[in-house]
Amino acid sequence: MTRATLHRLAGVTSGTELAAALLMVTGYPLMLLAALLPSAGLFAAAAALSYGGDHVLHRRGSHLLVRLGKARVGLTIRFLLRQLLLLLLMARADWAGETVFHAAVVGLLAFYAFQAPHAALITVLRRKRRLPIATRNIDLSTLPVPDGPPRALTHRAVEKVLHTEVPMFAGLVAVVLTGTTGLGYAGTAVTLTLVAAYLAVLLPYLSPRRLPPPPDQVLEWFDGWLHAYRPTVALYFSGSRDAVYQVNMWLDTMAGLDARPLVILRERAIHHRLATTTVPVVCVPSAVDLMNMDLSTLRVGLYPANVGKNLHLLRVPTMKHVFIGHGDSDKIASINPYAKAYDEVWTAGRAGRDRFALADVGVRDEDIVEVGRPQLAPIRPASGRPHGRIPTVLYAPTWEGWTDDPGNTSLLLAGENIVRRLLTSERPVRVLYKPHPFTGSRDPEAGAVHRRIAAMIERAAAERAADPRWAAAAEQTAADRTRARATLRAVEEAGGLPGEATAATAWDDASVSRDDRTPPEAAAAEERRIQEWNEAYWRSQGWWEHRVITGPYPRLFDCFNEADALVSDISSVVSDFIASGKPYAVTDSAGLGADEFRRQNTAVRAAVILSNDAAGLDELLDAAHTPGADRLAADRAELKHYLLGPDRPTSLERFNAAIAALAARAEARNQAQGETGAAAVVTAP
Repeated sequence: MTRATLHRLAGVTSGTELAAALLMVTGYPLMLLAALLPSAGLFAAAAALSYGGDHVLHRRGSHLLVRLGKARVGLTIRFLLRQLLLLLLMARADWAGETVFHAAVVGLLAFYAFQAPHAALITVLRRKRRLPIATRNIDLSTLPVPDGPPRALTHRAVEKVLHTEVPMFAGLVAVVLTGTTGLGYAGTAVTLTLVAAYLAVLLPYLSPRRLPPPPDQVLEWFDGWLHAYRPTVALYFSGSRDAVYQVNMWLDTMAGLDARPLVILRERAIHHRLATTTVPVVCVPSAVDLMNMDLSTLRVGLYPANVGKNLHLLRVPTMKHVFIGHGDSDKIASINPYAKAYDEVWTAGRAGRDRFALADVGVRDEDIVEVGRPQLAPIRPASGRPHGRIPTVLYAPTWEGWTDDPGNTSLLLAGENIVRRLLTSERPVRVLYKPHPFTGSRDPEAGAVHRRIAAMIERAAAERAADPRWAAAAEQTAADRTRARATLRAVEEAGGLPGEATAATAWDDASVSRDDRTPPEAAAAEERRIQEWNEAYWRSQGWWEHRVITGPYPRLFDCFNEADALVSDISSVVSDFIASGKPYAVTDSAGLGADEFRRQNTAVRAAVILSNDAAGLDELLDAAHTPGADRLAADRAELKHYLLGPDRPTSLERFNAAIAALAARAEARNQAQGETGAAAVVTAP
């Protein structure tokens, strides 16, 4: 059984979590054994193991805890079980008839009697401190939002209140060890005092003067803010927490607009995971609240995804609505008939226009605008590989999609063949594997294939690490890799990388919204930190070492810049990679045949086409190893222009021009209808 398989079965993600889980699980049978013997010393040691393992798993947010909860062995049950074992130890040690034993039972009953009001108080405080909106980069100084309870009391509150039983537990174990009953009484008194004090400290935060304003007042205040700020362009997004990348990719573009931008989100989970931006952000979970807001100054709405909640903004007639998508590709999603709901559809290049014309789904040619892909600026063109290094091939398959069409992803039918051929190629390459974040979310088999591929790559990496052919390179780079790992640790210890929500930030929305402002200099510093981490990440392991890359970092475009070639599917990954000019391959998973596959999919015209057995991969490796053997280089340059548009004017310039033109149309319509409301200004102040 591989380490990855063991971690998956245990519900953990690292060796540290696995060790903590083993300590916690081992502690309970050891406590039972110690109670039956009885052996107070062994019992104390076993209890310490269970406490320590549980604590580590909570600190790391292990998924194993979720599994334990579903198995009805949640945190409270584990504490109760430990306490029952303690009572068994006392009974076996002949303390059952003593007053201290009775005091222990009463103390435990009182301890759990405090748990219900504590849980109720935490729940009420969380609800009372949740505003009807959540914001970022919006000055709430004129909206009175008092401080909430200290983080020390609210972060992992259930775990903390349960741990107030430690003095009682330790005191009662000490009674069995030493025979001194006073230790048991003292421990019980300390525990009950601590849990009562915990409640006493939280209770004042329910006072009206310590709570945020009521929802109606908050919404009225926000309407006033809208009137003062007068946003003209809104980026509107709704989706699951895993879809946050779809809105994140547009944040830099929004920050670069010659307009007053506003980001409107619909789910708090997205808001907590939104990447750093200096653009004002508002999350409005309630459709009623959104539809009652004064959005009269907005002239353009931008939609990265086709979801049902788009209707709540599409209903506003005084603005124009644009589908901008979250990638430009030949996937069915790129020609969704839903696009008819928008005033315009913006595509990267001519290919998008032709795609809609061929699909004939009701989107008129005059409603399509070619604006390029502003997000592709970080992608670097091919610049040659350092002498002596092997090529890097990135395998970045898309997910299985919402249907069982075999053309959705190469992962199911071809993924293992592709990776196996890359790993065993006579001409060695380094393999980077970065699957789509949705992989396995609909089809469990896709998740299983992903895990097998990851295990295959991990085995190959271990074999290469022991291969003497790479020993010299390992020795030459050892010092630099050590320094890079130190840099990674320093960045993580300094607060890590952005984009992950924590329980602390999610608990008190009112205080977070009040304080969540990102000055431009802070955003620039964060980007430098990301770049520092990214550079250290690639240096921390050898340039010959295979890698499985999941999670938000390193970002996909960073993987593009590290790779010499790509293997992927019909998705925006391919269209975006074309901006680099590097060779790429696409798998004909549906078995259409090369000619038909090219006819149906524009992005394949300059690709090496692979079958499900990965035949054709040698041609991609030829291009990666020997630039002179790259017969498709000229075709890629031509296709880049067709898919992504010209290099000049820049994509951002075209995007700004399209917004200005559409905003002018909206304003003309409003004037004709007498619905201008507060006059809007297209350009930024």
